[in-house]
Amino acid sequence: MKRALLTIFVFVFLSSCIPIRIAPNIKDYKVTKGKRFKKGLPKKNVFVFEDPKETNEFYDYINTKFHLNDYYVDVQVPFLVEGRTFYFSFYEIEIPTKTINLIPLALDAALNQATDMEPVFEEAHTSRVGNWYIAMEVFSDTEEDCLLEGSVSRELVLSYLRELKNEYLATDNYNEVVFKN
Repeated sequence: MKRALLTIFVFVFLSSCIPIRIAPNIKDYKVTKGKRFKKGLPKKNVFVFEDPKETNEFYDYINTKFHLNDYYVDVQVPFLVEGRTFYFSFYEIEIPTKTINLIPLALDAALNQATDMEPVFEEAHTSRVGNWYIAMEVFSDTEEDCLLEGSVSRELVLSYLRELKNEYLATDNYNEVVFKN
């Protein structure tokens, strides 16, 4: 009986993966400090949402929607809300989920002890699954951080960013956006 339980325990242990880092799961959007979300982002507050689409799709969407002709597409994009001009910059970032895979690690250890072989499954010891996010900062001529808690224009800007995100996620052909405007 003990041998069977030990075998089951070893099998379960070896077939598992140990997560080292888990990427955040964002249902709709999140407003957070950029540096806290990912190193390299600005210290300002950012509007973050998961991007299920391919790389550079958001860039193409913004380029088409705002008629930017590939000029300053990700930096200082102007938009109007209730007659006031705001600017946003966006960052396409990846946060991978990293895990340690125990079966390849155990097989390499067993092969090394039995035959003095170099690790065969070294590339399979860890795995990475990338999760992509769009982070947007918003500012104006009068406010450095429009997403800051207590900012005068925070609710206006959040409403606009939610609509922009929803339109982006719902649109497949970005030329449709030109005709909607």
